[in-house]
Amino acid sequence: MGKNTKLGLVMEGGSMRGMFTAGVTDVMMENNIEFDGAIGVSAGACFGVNYKSRQPGRALRYNMRFCNDKRYAGIGNLIKEGNIFSTKFCYRTVPNELDVFDRKAFKENPMEFYVVATDVEKGCEVYYRLETGDDEDLDLIRASASMPLLSKMVEVDKTKLLDGGIADSIPLKGFEKLGYLKNVVILTQPLGFVKEKNKHMKLIKIKYHKYPNLVGALADRHIKYNAETLYVSRQEQAGNAFVIRPPEPLNIAGIIRDPKELERVYNIGRKVMTERLDELKEFIKKVKE
Repeated sequence: MGKNTKLGLVMEGGSMRGMFTAGVTDVMMENNIEFDGAIGVSAGACFGVNYKSRQPGRALRYNMRFCNDKRYAGIGNLIKEGNIFSTKFCYRTVPNELDVFDRKAFKENPMEFYVVATDVEKGCEVYYRLETGDDEDLDLIRASASMPLLSKMVEVDKTKLLDGGIADSIPLKGFEKLGYLKNVVILTQPLGFVKEKNKHMKLIKIKYHKYPNLVGALADRHIKYNAETLYVSRQEQAGNAFVIRPPEPLNIAGIIRDPKELERVYNIGRKVMTERLDELKEFIKKVKE
């Protein structure tokens, strides 16, 4: 392709399945694998942002430290503020005080970083480029990870946003449209996984009755997701994507109180990436030739 070909990193979400992604990306950072740009959805945005700030180990560290902290995640937060993951604690206290997010490194790293959110009123995906790592950028990450039924909408420039995974769970095609023709894609489901229809559609229709396009996107999410995994596989076969998947279902819940479970999934990611490191380097070499 040539030296001017842009190499991208695409990171799927999946709540605490994202610990797999953190394991993969930490090995990449430790081996000085660089990308021209990255895009993350939901947990892929929350944990993947550490790639641009060059902070391997941070995602695992703070999740293990606070997974039992009621201020971090739980039903109490959902009742009090409408978010199962606390806005103030997760997106202000932790990155600003308790496990500091390196905004300076984030800003100085030339790698582009995008997050995906869903426009609630239109029911479609929106891409945002984060450049400074400031509180406004963290709010866009929060929007990308705001799960329906478990989170309040995040309003940015008068646009109501929810989880990016609703409209675009694996934004490979979208990233290609932004000029990233060769990509490394990290999935959090194994090969052959097929998403089924949302089991909570009755509740979704009641809660979001004012937003028919959002309801439609949620109803059709499994169809779009399965089409996206098929597209990823086709791009992989064509040599345009290097895809990293867990070898089997990760079997981890969305909220975990056991630090060892987080570490288990993280270590699967590390193992898979370590085993495929030479293969990845060869893929990148061919892209840049």
